[in-house]
Amino acid sequence: MNVDRICVTGISAHGFHGVLDFERRDGQTFIVDVDLGVDTRAAAESDDLHQTVNYAEVAADVVSIITGEPHDLIEKVAQRIADACLAYPLVDDVIVVVHKPQAPVGVEFGDVTVRIERSR
Repeated sequence: MNVDRICVTGISAHGFHGVLDFERRDGQTFIVDVDLGVDTRAAAESDDLHQTVNYAEVAADVVSIITGEPHDLIEKVAQRIADACLAYPLVDDVIVVVHKPQAPVGVEFGDVTVRIERSR
């Protein structure tokens, strides 16, 4: 069982996800946290970036998904991010949280999130 985690939190970009016309037209800020299960022992021993997951590349993938093809649901956005993270061979599992703090809820609120967990 893997106990090592690489976490990148607060990845932020402007996207056009949502079911309402103005969400697709104007967009809004989405914030994503990724928590990757990675065995980091080889990287710790060798001090070699190639023995681990480059979190800068993961963050760039997340931004690309946020700013890319629009989806109705943030559940879909979360799944696409999870799939991108699991495409890295050293990632055993991932927890993805997609924040939509400007969601059109109609009442005062702090944040809307979808959190998913996926593994190989």
